[in-house]
Amino acid sequence: MLRSVAEPVTTFDRSLRDLVKSLTATMRAGTGRAGLAAPQIGVPLRVLAFELDGRAGHIVNPRLELSERTIVADEACLSAPGVWWPRSRAFSVVARGRDMYGKPITVRAIGMLARVLQHEADHLDGVLFIDALPDEDRERFMAAIS
Repeated sequence: MLRSVAEPVTTFDRSLRDLVKSLTATMRAGTGRAGLAAPQIGVPLRVLAFELDGRAGHIVNPRLELSERTIVADEACLSAPGVWWPRSRAFSVVARGRDMYGKPITVRAIGMLARVLQHEADHLDGVLFIDALPDEDRERFMAAIS
């Protein structure tokens, strides 16, 4: 499921609200988790949750506008707990989508929260953390998690 593109949410009902609550609870239950995408808990829908530095929320059917400015920083993924790797990402993002009730929302983020939103949005497109690593780094990463 992590390699598949998640389906857009078309119905904003109780089951979606339950999914958002479950996603948020699962994210908060783990140590050091700043974000989680629905496919990571086995649900192939375009929903993500985030919580970092006092900002928390969720975005349904997110669309990200990325800044041209990039920054390299260490990044990790639940698929390889405890392994951090440098990764270039946009420094800031504007994420637009809907909340669990279907109302339009916009989240503006810089720095680490921008990184988290990009990482989780990648999961919605079937893209994994290691996909962007150069071959040599990918091999070292795979060795580190073996």
